[in-house]
Amino acid sequence: MPRLSGINHKRAIKAFEKVNFKVIKQGKHIPMSDGNRIIVIPRANPVNAYTMGGIIKDAGLTIDEFKKLL
Repeated sequence: MPRLSGINHKRAIKAFEKVNFKVIKQGKHIPMSDGNRIIVIPRANPVNAYTMGGIIKDAGLTIDEFKKLL
């Protein structure tokens, strides 16, 4: 599996918006949905690499696909 470093939550949100995820609401965590899937991004800088890997998997993307969106 390719390595992934910690990512700023704002960069992650912008990357997921490129694949049609929309912010549902904002608070301590930021839920996003594409109509089929819901992902939750913690408001942290940086988001832990292991946490981000799980979010990417839940979104139906690979780490390589996500890195291209950044």
